Amino acid sequence: MLCIKLAESVGVPIPNRWITWFKAACIPGIVSLLATPVILYKIYPPEIKVTPDAPDMAKRKLEQMGPVKRDEWIMILTVLLTIALWIAGEAINMASVVAALIGLAILLLLGILDWDDCLNEKQAWDTLTWFAVLVGMATQLTVLGVVPWMSKSVALKSHSISSLGAFGILQTSYFFIHYLFASQTAYVGAVYSAFLSMHLASGVPGLLSALALAYNTKSNSCVTH
Repeated sequence: MLCIKLAESVGVPIPNRWITWFKAACIPGIVSLLATPVILYKIYPPEIKVTPDAPDMAKRKLEQMGPVKRDEWIMILTVLLTIALWIAGEAINMASVVAALIGLAILLLLGILDWDDCLNEKQAWDTLTWFAVLVGMATQLTVLGVVPWMSKSVALKSHSISSLGAFGILQTSYFFIHYLFASQTAYVGAVYSAFLSMHLASGVPGLLSALALAYNTKSNSCVTH
């Protein structure tokens, strides 16, 4: 969500956010989902490759757990409702924040969560506190001419590089710069807008640039953590 807001502040609107995100990410996501276990199996083969007792053990554990409890059903249905409202948000004119608050309210009212559970989610409060600050800062950097100045500088120095070459160089640089940041939120707020403007100055399509940087953000966080 932060990436989308920052992209809009630079002048790259994302239409039908969830649908656009899903359509662009589904093929790479499925390929990664299938390829990652195979690659890891080749690089780090497991010491135990045959587990004939696993089905029986799993069956016994499921019997010990018993049927799905009331609270678990409520959690499942609330998550599905929240996701449905998020997907259909633009069609029914509902912000994603409202969808999230509806889900949280249901869990609080039905006793699935209590306020102490909410207070213990320190990362969520940290994101909430800094989200508006980072979006406002990115917007002002654009208004004050800092981002356009960086775009022009990159355009002057990269005129001999094709848009595809610039895309590869900028994406690789964006990936490894994350090693300099401990917080993903701070990382996105500090460099996402600048790199998006560099992509645009190099002739890379805006929607492709915004989504690729957002996906890159998620992948490099897995690597560095």
